[in-house]
Amino acid sequence: MSLFGNLSGKSPDHQKPPKVPAPPPASPPPVTSPLAPFSPAPLPPGAPARLKAWDAYGRTCEIPREEWRTKVLPANFRDAWNKPDDLANLISLCLDDGFFADCLEPARQLQRIDPQPKRGATFLAVILLQLQQFQEAERILTRALRRLGEDGVLLTNLAKAQAGRGEAAVAERTLWHALELEPNQDNGFGWYVTIHREREGEDAALAAMRRVAALPGSWRAQLWLARAALQARNLEQALGLYQEALGHAGKPAPWELLYQMSGDLGRAAHLPELLRLTAPHFVAAVHGLNVGNNLIKAFLELGQFDAARKILDQLYALNRSDWKQNLSFWDTEIAKARVAIAAPDPKDVIRLAMLTIDGPVWLSPGSPAAELFPVPAGESFSIAFLGGTAEIATNSKRLEHQLADAPGRMSRVLPLFLSEQVAFSSNAHVQTLIPWLVTDPSGFVLGGVPWKDDEAAQYAREGEIKSDYVVVTHLHPHADPWRVEARLVRTIDGRCLGQLSAGWPAAKPEVGFAELVRQLLALLAEQAELVVVAPPPVYQVPPAPQFGNYLLRLEQLLAVRCAGTEGAKNNDFLNGEREIIDGNIQLCLAQPLNVGTRILLAQTLAGLKLVRPDIPPEFKHKIALLQKEKPLSEPAHGVVQRLFNEVFAG
Repeated sequence: MSLFGNLSGKSPDHQKPPKVPAPPPASPPPVTSPLAPFSPAPLPPGAPARLKAWDAYGRTCEIPREEWRTKVLPANFRDAWNKPDDLANLISLCLDDGFFADCLEPARQLQRIDPQPKRGATFLAVILLQLQQFQEAERILTRALRRLGEDGVLLTNLAKAQAGRGEAAVAERTLWHALELEPNQDNGFGWYVTIHREREGEDAALAAMRRVAALPGSWRAQLWLARAALQARNLEQALGLYQEALGHAGKPAPWELLYQMSGDLGRAAHLPELLRLTAPHFVAAVHGLNVGNNLIKAFLELGQFDAARKILDQLYALNRSDWKQNLSFWDTEIAKARVAIAAPDPKDVIRLAMLTIDGPVWLSPGSPAAELFPVPAGESFSIAFLGGTAEIATNSKRLEHQLADAPGRMSRVLPLFLSEQVAFSSNAHVQTLIPWLVTDPSGFVLGGVPWKDDEAAQYAREGEIKSDYVVVTHLHPHADPWRVEARLVRTIDGRCLGQLSAGWPAAKPEVGFAELVRQLLALLAEQAELVVVAPPPVYQVPPAPQFGNYLLRLEQLLAVRCAGTEGAKNNDFLNGEREIIDGNIQLCLAQPLNVGTRILLAQTLAGLKLVRPDIPPEFKHKIALLQKEKPLSEPAHGVVQRLFNEVFAG
């Protein structure tokens, strides 16, 4: 990842994410376009061989470049053929991806129908210049200038056409006049400076920048002069130039201005100045990820975590699927930084509590969804499940504060999964015990040694519902395959009634989990006279390859529910909230008929609403689309819809 990004002349990301287009229609629309059949085209320098696109759910796909241009572009251009704004946006995106020849006829159409004649003429001229059709480009531009009057952008492109025809002196005069009219053109300014640099060297390039900077309204030249001042270690001069640029640019400040200014100040390690000049002008919808990256990095470096989080939340709220990976990176970095300064005081008294999850973590007894899962008759006893321990590859006995890792997550998901399996396969009542650190900062506890039988029995008897048995799990995650040991303990006397073990490749937990469940049900039937029944048809565990994802979402729902406890609300216990929701949506899309995963998603949103009420509304459209396009069978669909309605009410 590039930190404190540099200005490259254009935004490195599109301002609107491209959509995954629908397949081309079987027959042309009523208004047909004069597009010629597509023939293979050489790959322009720097153009990607595969193109990314995102669907309405944020899923990404990659399409080979030639398939995109032969199958996707024709349909897209047909759809936009008589819609000037759509056609202009599509042409812009295609030009960014190097599809110059493919945009020629669409650009001719845009020029014919565009109510903004400057835009239509400019697009067509730019494409003709790229295709080295200089004479036609000059004709188009000259006609536009006669019709519209003098314009800096049109004149700059006219200068390019003149240069292409070998009229260098004429082109240079035209270019300077274009800058007199609009001194902040990226291409025009850069070209003007390059001419003088190649002709007479760096001093001449700086002099050219100063000439442009003296023009009324100039701000781009000031940016480059400020960069030179920073390189000469003259911070005061650079800051003066930045202030001058901001004063000339108006509001909101152009994204290029804030991007280059913040990037240059960041690389020069002037972080307070970066924030002082950039942060007050930042508007997420205008300046986007480019400037946001630099601000988050600077806030993070200076330990201003709340300010970094505020910028991150503003960017997340724009719902840009193509930014998801980048924003997730910063989400993790902020969490890591908070953890690094939140080390527990060794002098603090460690206070441990047991949180209790009654029933499966995603199916609370009072939930409307409980009506979908009939309870076996003759419930006879209660079983608790206790994990939260794993073999730790360190001899340290200190209490350490850290982000959740794979062993920690697995140590918590083992009892969660076993409890729901027993709940749906027997007549027993189940509850899961969650070791919880009450000391500030509060959070999950990952112990390095297994619970003793008498300790586990005592904890299982202390809850509001006193358990007759407790299943204790301990994980060995430091060799592949991973291995788990489980013990069945009778709580009345702390006696171990049996031991189990299972293993699985770290990437394939479904192998060991199925065996562990089989062993556990057999042991409970033998030692506790558990009545084993067939799970209700509505309960379906996602198979591989989604099983591991399902386990992750169970543990994340646990984290969401625990985030609402006293002591966790204000200590940033929870992070990656949007990834949690998005991951659940992806699981539902992979398992579109699975009732349990849909309820899991709804309960996760409901739990998150209590601790981060600003986040669930960002996903309202995706949830509505999921319910419409991937409906469950009734009555499950109606029940789940009620859960979603409660989440988005108010």
